[in-house]
Amino acid sequence: MPDVSGIRRLHRERFGQEPEVFMAPGRVNLIGEHTDYADGFVMPAAINFATLAAVSPAADRNATLFSRNFNESVSLSLDLIGEHGSHHWSDYPFGVLSVLQQERISVPGFHLTLDGDVPLGAGLSSSASIEVASMLAMLHVAGVELPLPKVALLCQRAENDYVGAPCGIMDQFVSCCGAADHALLLDCRSLGYRLAPIPKHLSLVICNTMVKHSHAGGEYGTRRAEVEEGTAILRRHRPEIRLLRDATVDDLKRWGHEMPPNVLKRCRHIITDSNRTVAAADALEAKDLATVGRLMAEAHASYRDDFEASCPEADIMVELANKLEGCVGARLTGGGFGGCTVNLVESNHAAQFAASISAAYEKATGIHPEIYQSRASAGAHKVGQDVVVSHR
Repeated sequence: MPDVSGIRRLHRERFGQEPEVFMAPGRVNLIGEHTDYADGFVMPAAINFATLAAVSPAADRNATLFSRNFNESVSLSLDLIGEHGSHHWSDYPFGVLSVLQQERISVPGFHLTLDGDVPLGAGLSSSASIEVASMLAMLHVAGVELPLPKVALLCQRAENDYVGAPCGIMDQFVSCCGAADHALLLDCRSLGYRLAPIPKHLSLVICNTMVKHSHAGGEYGTRRAEVEEGTAILRRHRPEIRLLRDATVDDLKRWGHEMPPNVLKRCRHIITDSNRTVAAADALEAKDLATVGRLMAEAHASYRDDFEASCPEADIMVELANKLEGCVGARLTGGGFGGCTVNLVESNHAAQFAASISAAYEKATGIHPEIYQSRASAGAHKVGQDVVVSHR
């Protein structure tokens, strides 16, 4: 987590005011990819990489942002926020402000300082952590409290409409509602959830392939369109199918021949991965780690072969992980097309696992990876005066 005392000091130096500070974590998804916008199930965990937002009121009607990561300041009149972004980092906080304005929540002028250590473009949801931290900060200066699930929905809307990235609800929801030492099984239709314990003798080792991706368009948008095409075909036969959450593997067996081959594969991944996700939560609760590992392996194969959202580097990383001592399960996580793998590793082997996989991956690909060791962490909240030392 970034340095709390550092962001307080930076904010005081720039704006001459003592801020309140809010934290929102990134996330790693243990299982369930691209199932969220199909109203299916996902099982992410919040991680101890986060965005901090320091905020104080301004005397004028401007929203002034400073990003420590980009070393850049941006200021806009509250009357000029608009409804669409400009493909700039400020789209995330300004998008949040735009949505709050649409909700008729009167946010006065403010100064906002942002600092985060969620790796960008790695599939660990840096965007959601920025949105959630920014929204909690803006709600504070507005004097308004909202339930965290509502905050998640509004942040998702900001990313969908203002940023232009067609994400589902998972990233923002777990950033808001994650819990220490637990994964979160989320029903993306009802937003009901239950916590699945991650045994304390296991660590989350996240391996960054260093292959970057963007969700705003490109392959992510193409896959989502393919899923919608398949859903529409099934709906012709079963009108009660609103989204793939309502469809079954048997439906694909009956009517999949009407779909283009790529569309059939996309739908098969989402339906089966949603089923695997519920099974993995049950296995965690039962402390059946062998089943968790098997389901993660099946999920990666489906993501690679049916959704075709992996890449050679990620496949190599997963293959290497499964050969190392202490590895319970490994798979590509996040939106796909690069990013990170998530590995459940016995904690007493985690340090050696990290060193071994880094060396082996670099030898195989010529790319030096970044390896992050984490535990499942708490969701978004206001941060007290205590100092948190950065681990960057």
